[in-house]
Amino acid sequence: MTRPTALWRRVLDAYLDSLSTERGLAKNSVAAYGRDLRRLGEELEARKGDILEVDVVGLQEHLRRLREGGLSARSVARVLASIRGFFAYLVADKQRKDNPTDPLVAPKQIQALPKVVSEEQVEELLAAPVVADPLGLRDKAMIELLYASGLRVSELVGLVLAQLQLERGFLLVLGKGSKERIVPIGENAEHWLKRYLEGSRPLLAKGRHQVVFVNARGEPLGRQGFWKVLKQYGVNLGLPNLSPHMLRHSFATHLLEHGADLRAVQMMLGHADISTTQIYTHIHQKRLRAAYDKYHPRS
Repeated sequence: MTRPTALWRRVLDAYLDSLSTERGLAKNSVAAYGRDLRRLGEELEARKGDILEVDVVGLQEHLRRLREGGLSARSVARVLASIRGFFAYLVADKQRKDNPTDPLVAPKQIQALPKVVSEEQVEELLAAPVVADPLGLRDKAMIELLYASGLRVSELVGLVLAQLQLERGFLLVLGKGSKERIVPIGENAEHWLKRYLEGSRPLLAKGRHQVVFVNARGEPLGRQGFWKVLKQYGVNLGLPNLSPHMLRHSFATHLLEHGADLRAVQMMLGHADISTTQIYTHIHQKRLRAAYDKYHPRS
């Protein structure tokens, strides 16, 4: 005789279906919610409990066991978000009167400082592409532009010709939330971008579209394509973890080290909240402290 499915599993399946059909969550997100909640339900079931009736103490114990089992604070916070969503659903569906997640607080996460490369390493990187080659000239223009502007990689590969205001020395960038911002670029980046537009791009793109940066077939270069290009340059220079985002971090850090105003850096990066930009001041302070400890005679 087939054993009937536990009620909590049927309720959970209905919740996950609602995430897909009503809220339109991505398949991977729904799967992650399901893993988190089934783990909780099965643990409670093994302890003669029920996820539909669990109280705040039971949830606290579950989260504590996850931490003791080696799960990071970030991952536990994600699990808590999954659990909150489920109990909010139960309350809205009148299957519970109370929400036991209300008193719960996510574990404090230690914010990792972004990784940056030194100015000397940037200079080596900028000198690496072979500009006599059409694709090498493209690489040179892209790396110069990325370091000069601090663009997100999606913004860089998404540039179209109409966004280039080179006669004025800036770009019109379409960032997160389709918010447009003006980003200045320096003379070096402008010089190499013009050389690419005049020398390489016409040979590659042949006027087929308006995207600025293209691959060997003349098609728009994607994020993964540029990531692979940059990574290979990094490997050749002994920087195996080099990524477009590291250059964005380096752009911001080096600006602050040379006296730039934090608000100006925020605007160039396209951060909605200055607290996001303030992480770069921590990098700056850390590097100052390291320099002091290394060079001061009485440090």
